[in-house]
Amino acid sequence: METKEMRAAYTETLMALGAENPNIVVLEADLMSCTGTAVFKKAYPERFINAGIAEANMVGMAAGLSAVGKIPFAASFGCFSSRRVFDQFFLSANYARLNVKLVGTDPGVTAAFNGGTHMPFEDLGLMRVVPKLTVAEPSDPRACAAFTRAAAEMYGCVYLRIPRKAVPFLYPAEETFRFGQAKLLASGKDACIIALGSLMVNEALKAREVLAGEGIDAGVLDALTLKPIDRDAVLTQAGAVRCLVSAENHQIDGGLGSAVAEILAEAGFGGKFSRVGIRDEFGEVGTQDYLMKRFGLDSRTIADQVKKLLSSSR
Repeated sequence: METKEMRAAYTETLMALGAENPNIVVLEADLMSCTGTAVFKKAYPERFINAGIAEANMVGMAAGLSAVGKIPFAASFGCFSSRRVFDQFFLSANYARLNVKLVGTDPGVTAAFNGGTHMPFEDLGLMRVVPKLTVAEPSDPRACAAFTRAAAEMYGCVYLRIPRKAVPFLYPAEETFRFGQAKLLASGKDACIIALGSLMVNEALKAREVLAGEGIDAGVLDALTLKPIDRDAVLTQAGAVRCLVSAENHQIDGGLGSAVAEILAEAGFGGKFSRVGIRDEFGEVGTQDYLMKRFGLDSRTIADQVKKLLSSSR
């Protein structure tokens, strides 16, 4: 299966945007080599700012640049782009109705050997409660490139949550994306797995194969955007299957699982629903594969949740 680094998709799009629009500015918290944006610094040194290991200050600078008409993209590890900068991003950027694009890399267990301190399991919950903020987690390199461009072309603050490493392509080159639109990767008559982000969408697809081997027909809905979430897509699947399971590389509270539960509850959904994700725990050091099993994010766990719901609904 063809793969590509998500940071490459992000950086290549920034380079293209930089060539098209002189107002594109990139800010980093001394992580250019990790994010891959050193090439932007080389090409456009006057439009690149290394704020050092001072992420809150970086976001304040981004807000100031936005106030004078620039389009700033500010990036750091997801733990720093959420917990550490929350007040500055909330007030200086969002409350001020500015145009800051904040990127959080290495979300959830993809932080791996950086360990629990660098493992954001709560960033989506934080960002989801910020008024008017767009929150998205692209699932493949083409979605990442499209959302980076879409963020630059719209006015308003955006939080993009992306892993750095190589992930499989899920969509063809001609696929189009927009914030607030989910994509049905596979339909099913028994269950639907609603997943967010490359890690969990790919695990959901693997779970679909596992379930197919056991005679269960499960679909996979790629949420893509947490806010605004595609309410219609969720309810369409709720009306077409016997059970729903959400899957996220994040705490089950406050993120995708909570958003889906709210949609279902408000719509009076009477069917079966369960959440796969981190269950009120801190992160730890380990390989990504180990951490996925440790925290119950793997395809087997997803498949087991589907089977449990189906057996209880008979």
